[in-house]
Amino acid sequence: MRQGFPIACKGMVIGLMGGSFDPAHKGHVHITHEALKRMGLHQVWWLVTPANPLKTRQPAPMAARLVQARAVMCNPRVKITQLETLLHTQRTADTVKRLKALYPGVTFVWLMGADNMVQFHKWGRWRDILGAVPVGVLARPGAGVSARTSVAARTYREKRVGRGENLRWQTAPAWVFVNLPLNSASSTAIRARGDWTAGRPK
Repeated sequence: MRQGFPIACKGMVIGLMGGSFDPAHKGHVHITHEALKRMGLHQVWWLVTPANPLKTRQPAPMAARLVQARAVMCNPRVKITQLETLLHTQRTADTVKRLKALYPGVTFVWLMGADNMVQFHKWGRWRDILGAVPVGVLARPGAGVSARTSVAARTYREKRVGRGENLRWQTAPAWVFVNLPLNSASSTAIRARGDWTAGRPK
């Protein structure tokens, strides 16, 4: 495998969580640990994106965001990556397609907070994502009802799975909403306070 690409073996189940991580914080850590525990994942890969097409502001430099993410997330089963930069992909649908081709025999599950599920239908080729990999939606403060009634949720209501641990066995399209203890940390709030170290362990 090329430099910068995590190692994964046939038969593994890998959760993919994309985002700006600007900055990474305890909320990201919390839902990642819950996904590992509740969905039977072998690993989770954070895909630190170069930019988010749905946001107008430019994120902090990639190097700074990677350093912050590694300071916050201290778990050997979680890999902090810049795979979209290495793959030269700008859309999640393309990233997922490339990873599936690069890692034959590996099952990928797309992970997102409930706040992202609310606007999932605005993502480029969002139906292609749901058609390629199962999707795990993890509860976030204030977004539970709106996520479960979102355009994507209503469009694929018959593909909803009842339990998180069953998701990895499903053929896409399939998705699950996982309720869990909530953590209110937010990148937007941290940036507003000007405290980029807020998410780091003490």
